[in-house]
Amino acid sequence: MNLGDLIPITLFICITYAIKVVVDARVRRQMVTVGGSEELVRSVLQSEELRRRHSSLHWGVVLVALGIGFALIQAFGWQDLTPGLVAVLAVATGLGNLVFYAIARKLT
Repeated sequence: MNLGDLIPITLFICITYAIKVVVDARVRRQMVTVGGSEELVRSVLQSEELRRRHSSLHWGVVLVALGIGFALIQAFGWQDLTPGLVAVLAVATGLGNLVFYAIARKLT
């Protein structure tokens, strides 16, 4: 793969993320300026913070599970791409999501 092909993809991702950040900031600003109740603003900000924490936890658990999957592949010395190798990664990802679900239920 040519690294020059990644430039337009990266540019698209950056522009999309910038638009999302601007829209989120405008929504928060309008909520404050329109005169939304203090409780509403506080609850929205708290729910966003909780969502961010859960997102970080989710990706952390999934990436750790994938790391364990890759470690197992390395430990068994598998070199070729086979359905079994893909299954190990799929199972690791699924287990990571299930562990996140269990942790998130205990936190809320």
